Amino acid sequence: MSLIRLDKFISERTELTRSKIKEIAARGGISVNGQPVKKADAKINPESDEVKIPGQTIGSQKHRYILLNKPEGYVSSTDDSDGESVLSLVPENLRKKGLFPAGRLDKDSLGALLITDDGELAHRLLSPKSHVPKIYIVKLARPFKSNYVNLFAEGIALKDGTRCLPAKVRQAENTENCEKLAFIEICEGKYHQVKRMFAAVENHVEKLMRISVGGLILPEKLGLGECMELLHKDVENLFRPLDFDDFCADFFGIFSAFPLNKQL
Repeated sequence: MSLIRLDKFISERTELTRSKIKEIAARGGISVNGQPVKKADAKINPESDEVKIPGQTIGSQKHRYILLNKPEGYVSSTDDSDGESVLSLVPENLRKKGLFPAGRLDKDSLGALLITDDGELAHRLLSPKSHVPKIYIVKLARPFKSNYVNLFAEGIALKDGTRCLPAKVRQAENTENCEKLAFIEICEGKYHQVKRMFAAVENHVEKLMRISVGGLILPEKLGLGECMELLHKDVENLFRPLDFDDFCADFFGIFSAFPLNKQL
């Protein structure tokens, strides 16, 4: 691996400008492998050298992948014009230039949202050709009907005539108000799709939470508004789909302890 400048390495992985990095280095605030480095143009090995700035160790991974448990009231955008952006929830030690939400959740929806600066991965994740499945749990206004399973599997026709790809759906079990709770898995991302699908069968989604993207499951201990940085193996799981029925069966067992239960 070729060596690169220290300021380039840090600027690519944080929100710091090169001029700011130079100031911090001059004050002795940057160390490489435990030794202070006062010259921002010093060369380092980006794969093996340990770089620290005040309050943060800079990892070798060029791109950053963050899983947010999105609360209500935030917009899945880098723009604050329609409300406060989800990016405001990213803690300072995880921020860097170029972060954006890969995909979207409605302002009033909750759950798993990937935030990254990796445009190539985001394109692959969101491409209709990829058909990356996403699982949601929804609270309905009216009880779940058994015929939903076949209707959704055939591909729901929305009220404007748009037909959705086949989807999987099943009622929640062994929990309070389970007659109005359901799991749904979709492989596309039409505007307000889950809400419109249930509206097409004369029901209404009162609450919606995404609990998985591909094979990446929202951890039950990640509270609303909290973030966690993903490891390489976690990112790989985005493209390893879950078995819907097995997932739902396992999820029933932990549902009573899951933070969503308090939201419903």
